[in-house]
Amino acid sequence: MNMKNWIGLLFWLCIATLKAQSPEEDKAMVTKAMQLQQEAWNKGDVREFMAYYWNNDSLKFIGKKGITYGWQNTLDNYLKGYPDKTSMGQLTFTLLELSRLSPESMYVIGKWELQKDKPVGGHFTLLWKKIKGKWLIVCDHTS
Repeated sequence: MNMKNWIGLLFWLCIATLKAQSPEEDKAMVTKAMQLQQEAWNKGDVREFMAYYWNNDSLKFIGKKGITYGWQNTLDNYLKGYPDKTSMGQLTFTLLELSRLSPESMYVIGKWELQKDKPVGGHFTLLWKKIKGKWLIVCDHTS
């Protein structure tokens, strides 16, 4: 490899390194996304809440009824279960653990609570992936 090629390679490696974010920055971005998701839910906006899920047929949502595949099916289930703002209640996420698996993947363990006439809650494990520069949930296991 000649000097010109080495310089070009070093240039692109430097650019790639500058674009990479630290684990703390990635965790902060996912934490912020979950705050925005909670706010969207509490405004009664299921579609904005779903903006943080991967809009793909390969999205997996695992709940008490089993596995739901796909973004649209997941949205449809949310709209069916929570047809209006009153039925949605007020959501609170408590993040217990954020683990960066790689620069493109992270899992999150936490608790959720819905305050409404009959409060409910449980735990979740989320697999987040960075897709086209945006952190998105690709798998959600909520109990």
